[in-house]
Amino acid sequence: MPETIELSPTVVKPRGKDQKPDKSNRLTSTRAGGKMVSDYWENIFTAKERGKQVVWYNGSALNPIFQAAGLEWCHGEAFSARLAAMHMEGPAQQAGEEYGYVNELCSYARTHLGCAVLTQQGASEKQSGIVGFADQQELATKLPSPDFFVNAYAGCSTGQQWDAMTYRVFGKELPMFNVSLPMIWGNKPDSGYLRGKEWEKTPLFVVEQLKELIKFIEYQTKKPFDWDALSENMSYIKRASELRLEAMALCAAAPTPATYWDWVASIAPINFMPANQALVDYFQGVKDEIEQRLRDGVSAVANERYRVYFDGIMNWNKLGFLTRKFAEYDVSVVAGRYTHDSFWQEPQLIDPENPLLGMAQHYLICPINHGLKIMEELLLKRCDDFGIDGIAFHSTRTCRAMTNPQQILARIAEEKRGIKSFSFEGDVADAAFYKDETLESGLVAMLETIDQQRARM
Repeated sequence: MPETIELSPTVVKPRGKDQKPDKSNRLTSTRAGGKMVSDYWENIFTAKERGKQVVWYNGSALNPIFQAAGLEWCHGEAFSARLAAMHMEGPAQQAGEEYGYVNELCSYARTHLGCAVLTQQGASEKQSGIVGFADQQELATKLPSPDFFVNAYAGCSTGQQWDAMTYRVFGKELPMFNVSLPMIWGNKPDSGYLRGKEWEKTPLFVVEQLKELIKFIEYQTKKPFDWDALSENMSYIKRASELRLEAMALCAAAPTPATYWDWVASIAPINFMPANQALVDYFQGVKDEIEQRLRDGVSAVANERYRVYFDGIMNWNKLGFLTRKFAEYDVSVVAGRYTHDSFWQEPQLIDPENPLLGMAQHYLICPINHGLKIMEELLLKRCDDFGIDGIAFHSTRTCRAMTNPQQILARIAEEKRGIKSFSFEGDVADAAFYKDETLESGLVAMLETIDQQRARM
């Protein structure tokens, strides 16, 4: 069970006349991450003018390799998430649909492929009467065309075909490299999270592919790869990851000083930002603020009564709304599969002097690349570590890989821990699939059940 600390209630921020008070209290240190991300994308937009080669990639965090090779890199999901978070995804998604990608296709892929279509066509060729549409379209077309494409997707059939789809959009002339990441099934007697013969052998297969990827990059850049730079990059990532996990562990305190939503806001820095001292400083700042909140008795949600785990990829269109909605019901969303089981989450595996093995291992422990046995192990551990009362399953409409096991995980949590849950439909980057009523009715029903459980204790 989490340590219980007496924290003073947060100050309730004033809202508009027709809005309920905002009981959430987000970290302020994450704002520095927003500035880092904005600067990063502005830098990408000018890459060609500066004579830089650009690689588009999706899936795993290959950016330390690209950085060491002196490339500029664009992560497909990251740009799609950015557009959705800014509510500017419409033009790219429309372009993708007009090109032939149905709206049931992963909205990360559909949005990014739409950007590719717009990049090819040029913003001047597409017009719309929708107010603000031109400005949105301009942002979607700012990505520079790639010089080559790299795919390294674990656990998702759409992601594993992303390179082929992009290849067609760019006229079948785009050099590309695919890193194959096998599923970690975890179904042998000795299998488990980070253990067993399967775990020992599979990363070695990926290491060999990473070596081939580096040869491919050397061919594309016509320069020898800088292995010292890769070691330095991974040393920064290791330290940033350590600080991130230390800060996450502090959130086991009840009431919690920071929530899942703060960790969502911190995904971009750990996922694709340049590996440097600024990255380490960012997570040191986040940890420092959390520690200060614990000392000062400041909670992330006023009057925390329930602690919830969030399963499913974040709905980027609804980040602020969901933060306020859960807090409105005295719910602290403390942890989640997307944030806590992803993004360099096992820094002890990283050896900066021999970085490829630790990188390969991390690429394989993507949260959609595990069999059910390992997913169960991780879910129950998070519930125990963070004192979880209930689980919110975000049924991400166009991400079947994340959504498929959720009903089984819900049953496991109830049978083995007595933890109740509810499910609501939404999506990662397409707001059309979300319904407020589904979220609110499911959340209220779960909280009522938790209250009934407590009354019987």
